Amino acid sequence: MSRHLRHTVDPGLATAMLAGPRLAVVGASGSSGNFGATILHELRSRGIDAVAVHPTDTSLEGVDTYPSLADVPGTVDAVIVMVGADRAVDVVRECATLGITKVWLFRGIGSAGAASDEAIELATELGLDVVPGACPLMFLEPVGWFHRVHRSARRARGALAPA
Repeated sequence: MSRHLRHTVDPGLATAMLAGPRLAVVGASGSSGNFGATILHELRSRGIDAVAVHPTDTSLEGVDTYPSLADVPGTVDAVIVMVGADRAVDVVRECATLGITKVWLFRGIGSAGAASDEAIELATELGLDVVPGACPLMFLEPVGWFHRVHRSARRARGALAPA
């Protein structure tokens, strides 16, 4: 059972992770309201080489979608995990198995999302660089006003390390 530990996000690691050069967004799909698709779109609109990983979708943003990280051709430098806590631990294990050392465990407003204590602890135990929560849009330049406010609120709560 999750203890809901407090995890602090390192802004330097978050920014470096988004620099890629190649990112995978696990959980991005064409389903209405899927926030993983929003993240994928924002990455790609900024010229970042990003691919979607989803077990059933075959394309998104005009590019192929892969059923698993193992199916993505070429190198993946970092993974943004946009699935629920129930699947995040498996994605962390898959990253470690494939030699992907940078993992972003998404946490939105109101839920742990992928950033469960178990997934964060496993990533740490496996020696992965992990962004334990937060939304990538808080760090993806140029940062919109909503995400600047969200980032400031997280910093005030101590969930974001000083820049």
